[in-house]
Parts: sequence; C-alpha cells; structure tokens
Amino acid sequence: MKKTYYVTAAIDYVNARPHLGTAYEKIGADCLARYKRLCGVDVWFLMGTDEHSTNVEKEARRLGKDPRVYTDEMAEAFERTWKALHISYDQFIRTTSEVHKQTVRYLFQRIYDNGYIYAGEYEGLYCEGCEEFKAEKDLEDGKCPRHHTEATHIKEKNYFFALSRFSDRLEKHIREHPEFIRPNIRRNEILKVIESGLEDVSVSRKGKDWGVKLPIDEGHVVYVWFDALINYISALGFGDDPDPKFHKFWPADCHIIGKDITRFHCLIWPAMLMAAGVPVAHSVFAHGFVYNRGEKMSKTIGNIVDPADMAAFFGADALRYLMLREIAFDRDGDFTVELFVTRHNAELANELGNLFSRTLSMTHRYFQGAVPAWNDDAAESFEQIAGGVIDAYRERMDALAFDEALDALWRAVQSGNRYVEKRKPWAQAKLGDTQALGVTLRTLLEVLRLCSVLCWPFMPQKSAEMRRQLGLPDTFSDIRIDKAPLPGAADWARIGEGAVLFPRLDKPQM
Repeated sequence: MKKTYYVTAAIDYVNARPHLGTAYEKIGADCLARYKRLCGVDVWFLMGTDEHSTNVEKEARRLGKDPRVYTDEMAEAFERTWKALHISYDQFIRTTSEVHKQTVRYLFQRIYDNGYIYAGEYEGLYCEGCEEFKAEKDLEDGKCPRHHTEATHIKEKNYFFALSRFSDRLEKHIREHPEFIRPNIRRNEILKVIESGLEDVSVSRKGKDWGVKLPIDEGHVVYVWFDALINYISALGFGDDPDPKFHKFWPADCHIIGKDITRFHCLIWPAMLMAAGVPVAHSVFAHGFVYNRGEKMSKTIGNIVDPADMAAFFGADALRYLMLREIAFDRDGDFTVELFVTRHNAELANELGNLFSRTLSMTHRYFQGAVPAWNDDAAESFEQIAGGVIDAYRERMDALAFDEALDALWRAVQSGNRYVEKRKPWAQAKLGDTQALGVTLRTLLEVLRLCSVLCWPFMPQKSAEMRRQLGLPDTFSDIRIDKAPLPGAADWARIGEGAVLFPRLDKPQM
C-alpha cells in the first residue's frame, strides 16, 4: 500500500460565508482523509480560501472594508465553521499568503519561459459571478445557467495560456488513466469538451490591484482561476528549490471538487502542470450538488442553509453522517430538515443508539460491567453478524462511495439488533444460563467495537465517546482498520453504563 496520501478540497471564495453545499464537500474530503489514516497512511489534507476574486474585492468595498481586512475576517469565519464540523485538515492555505504568491509568480514565469504564455486581445463574454470567460454555447438565453445573470461583453488586452496545444496530451492521459477523472460521467464530459476543440484561455486581467502581479508585466494580475489552482502545490512549498514536503506528497492522490469546476481541474490545471514540467495529480473526484428543495444553494439565489445552524440542531457528527448517508457523493441530492430528522431517528437513535445503550445496560445489569469471556461460540456469532463487512466497507470507501460504505456497516448494526431479539438475553438471564448470556453480550460488544472504528471517519467525536464507554482506547492515531475485524483481541476495561448517544429529534415547525 502507498505510504502517503495527499487529499485536497477546493478552496472557497470568501465573498460569502460557507453553506451546507460547501460543507458537504469538506465533510466528504475529511471522511476520506480519516479513512486513509485508519489504514495507516501518512495523510496530508489541504483546505483553504480563494481570496483574489473580483467578487471578494467588491463585497469588501460594499461593506466599506479594505479587502485584506475583509479576507482576514472571512478566512477566520471559514476556519471556525470547519472546526465546528470536526474537519481535520493539516493545512489551511490562503491565496493572499506570501508563500502562495511567490509560487504563483514562479510557476507563471516557468510556463512563460517554456513558451506556453503569450500576449493577445480577448473579446467575448464574461460571467462576473463565475469570474469565468464564457462561450455562447455555455449560456442559456445569454445568461449564466449557474447565476441566472447576463454575461458581460469584454474586450481587453490579456496574456493567454496555450491550452489548445495540450489537447492530444490531455486526451491521451485521460484515456490511459481512467482513474484520473471520477466518476465516469465527468470523465466522459471532459472528453467531449476536448473533442469539441480546446481554446487558449486568458490568464491575466489588466489594471487590477487585487491579485498577484505578473512577473513579466506588473500592469496585470494573474487571473483568479490560474492563481487559485496553484494552491495545491504552493501549500507544499513548490518552487525553484522545493520543500521536502512537496517531494513527499506530490502528485496529489485526490483533488475533491464540485462538478461545476471540472474543466479547470481536469483540463486547465493538468495542462498548466504539463507546461511547467510538473507531474499531474493522480485523480480528480467531482462530487454532486446539494440542493435545497430542488435548487442548488447559492448566495445569488438566496437559498443558503448555514451548516453551523444545522450542526447546532443535529449535532456536528450526526450532520456529517446524514450528509454522506443521504446524498451519494457522485450524484446530486436534496436536503430537507424533515428528511434528515427521519433518518436520524431511524438509524442513529433507534438502530445504533438503542443497540449501544441496551447492550451496555445489560452488561452492567448481568455482569456488573465486566466484559464476558471470548470463546468459539461468540466468534461464530460475530462472523454471522459482521463477516464480510470490513471488506465491503473498504472497497466502497476507496471508491468514495461513502453512502454504500455506511450501507455495509449498517447491515452489521441491523443484524446486531436482530441477534438481540433472537437470543433474548433477558430470557437467558432469567433462566440462569450465564454461559449463553455471556456469548450474547460479548458478541454484541464486539459488534459495537467494530462500529466504533468504522464510524470514526464519519462521526469522530461519537466514535471516541463509544470507545470510552466501551472501556477501549479512544485515541484513533493508534487504531488501524486492519485490526478492526479481529474480535477477542481488544484490551477491554470495565465498560460504562451506556449513555444515550443520539437523542431522538422532533421535526421543527417550518
């Protein structure tokens, strides 16, 4: 197995606070990073903020603030949100940092020196919301389909990146490396874009102060997307004498992005790296959108759901679970509070929560909190309940099919509940069959031990709480997934009495 893993989430514009759709991406990236740590891999997980946007500058001016002061405040707000959701990033990069700006200038100069940047004049349509130049075929009735605003006609002298010269190399790379773009629907979309013909792209804006000055022309700043994409290597210290961290972690193993920015990450970014003579990332995974009652969340539309509000209502760990359980990571999905409350009560409160509380309660009642002995009968029962779960879970986690990984785990949870009803430990206790009762409770405790490990990427705080009550070590830096399916080997201490993990929720009045 590869010993290192570099995972990134898209850096976010700071012209508005994070919404639930933004949080969905970060939760998914965090789930992947935590899973790889469970596998014993040395992970570097990068997140950050994209601050050299014209829209960011406009919002700062609208509020009467200097853009730098405004971006400092917003970066802090983003980090507070991610920490409240238990996002375990190793580094938070800001595009206004001096380290990043130096790398942008260095890479721009390198691409220019290699003959892939030239001066020219751009005339065409521009969406201020996307901060992207648009072809007419990308618009709907002259409007951006994402922001529902009319594109602006622009004519200006810029510097261009010769993207068209990389058509053959990009197509060859994508076809030879099917894992480069996931899921397949996005891969096929990008191949169709290449087949329709790639055009050179503008990579500078003239007469702007908010941005990174071009090393070849101080009258221009680097176009925001060209600037932003470089964060993935500026964070690792790429430059003339790269930091050891760059050599250790690059190429990135997985860029996690929204499906609306695949062209930047699957065409422009790899072409930039090819132009500079730098290896491209191993994989780009484009997740779907989270809709609010059928519409994509957007500040422009005004249907934002604040993840901090939802974390306060559901609990941060429960929200993480519900987002990845309810919405498949490779597809679009809809969020409603009512739907999430229903799943919360059915799965977290009723199935896992009840299995946990009554198992620990019965262990206290019948064995005074001591863990019954492990034996062949318990091993057979455990295999019937949880056999094959770990393999199915790992296969789906490696594919970023988080909902299906939880399906595999939940089969063990549901089987555990059926096992309770079949074995009727209360009846075994009444008959005085201590041996059979011990088998029943030890089997269930081992199922819960397994759940405490496999739930950790999704619900880190609740997993630690489960392990503390189970009398097991709760420091996950020392826990490995390959040991999870080995029942009977844990160093059990006396267990707790089984507090309620997930209180039932009432549907709020909407």
